[in-house]
Amino acid sequence: MTSITLPAPRSVAPFRHRILALFILALAMASGFTMMGSFSMVQEGAKAEMGLSDYALSLVQGVSAAVPLVVFSVPIGILVDRRNRVRLLFLLGLIWTVGTLLTAFAQSLQVLFLARMMAGIGTTGALTAALSLTADLCAPEQRGRAMLVVTLGKCLGQAGAFAVAGWLLGVLLQAPPAFTHGLAPWRGTHVLLAVISLCLILPLLTLREPARREVEAGIHAPFAIVVGELWARRGFLIPLFIGQVSVVMADAAASIWASPVLSRSYGLAPEVFAGWMGALIFSAGLAGSILGGFAADLGQRTGRRGGLLAGAVLAAVAGVPAALFPIAPNVPLFAAAVGLLMLCGTITGLITSVALTVLIPNELRGLCIGAFIALAGLVGFGVSPSLVAWVSDLLGGEAHLGEGLAIVGTGVGVISVIAFAQAMRRAPLSAMQEPI
Repeated sequence: MTSITLPAPRSVAPFRHRILALFILALAMASGFTMMGSFSMVQEGAKAEMGLSDYALSLVQGVSAAVPLVVFSVPIGILVDRRNRVRLLFLLGLIWTVGTLLTAFAQSLQVLFLARMMAGIGTTGALTAALSLTADLCAPEQRGRAMLVVTLGKCLGQAGAFAVAGWLLGVLLQAPPAFTHGLAPWRGTHVLLAVISLCLILPLLTLREPARREVEAGIHAPFAIVVGELWARRGFLIPLFIGQVSVVMADAAASIWASPVLSRSYGLAPEVFAGWMGALIFSAGLAGSILGGFAADLGQRTGRRGGLLAGAVLAAVAGVPAALFPIAPNVPLFAAAVGLLMLCGTITGLITSVALTVLIPNELRGLCIGAFIALAGLVGFGVSPSLVAWVSDLLGGEAHLGEGLAIVGTGVGVISVIAFAQAMRRAPLSAMQEPI
């Protein structure tokens, strides 16, 4: 393949010169998040075939993502800060692809757990690398728009987890092709998804590593110095992390349990809602990426302390009532509320990413993003799905899944509002930047 060199000139080049490289990164993120979320669409079939309970599903969907994130996210973040990020990104793409294929052939809860764990490791680790690469493609004043492109890839993947996986499942339920060799439809779906994933990560081989911007202590600085730099910024980073981890809790619980709620509470089959849920999630992601990207750049131009985070505070406020979607009286209101929740989550996630790349020196970004992902994985994926199952049990059992999901979502939403407001108040006055 012809190599595309990621540009890193000392002057600010027009943003359009970055689009092709950003598109390739976005395509890889679309693949990863589709593979990571695909099991949500088929979990009812897996539950029936393998005799799994809701608690077992919460382990497969939540803990399988949380444990490896806690173990691997920080080491991957350190590698992102110190090694070739393009090569690392491709390797992580292979990991999530193999995990998707392994899902199709899992015959036990343990193997299924491992397969979903691989999908989580690859995708979330790749997100750290992609965000770091995106930051070095563009000057700080362009990063809101740059993060918008990559975040669109993530949103497309989250929508694809519903739309593509649901469409494939529907096709296989009606007329399974011969090459699936009698695999259950949910298994055949993951075979096809693995093939699609491999095709989508191949363009990464055309990219080259860019030079790093805004390095303060050096990318090979002793780890003690790096830790000291992070500790000095704790007043800003801790509330920022709490705010976004709380949003991740609400979004993770919604993405994992929305499909079962639609099936159990509203009587809809997966192939019926797969299309409109996928379109809804992508539309919310598209709108949220655009709003978040421009809100971040606009916030920076105000010159106010923490102005970059103003949009995140407003989005967190709007997300609190949206978390009531599981108890909506009808499907249209369910769709509108879950769409608003995803919109708000995309806005806060993008603005948080921009804040980390603008207000944190280069040698800390991978570690910082990795630490955030570890916390988000531990709490958002490890605690949130099981917490929903536990609350629904307290309310009377699996029939109360919707009420449990609403209680957890609104509770963590209030926490996110308070935390983002604190992060805005304690934000650094300016980024540490090298001349450009």
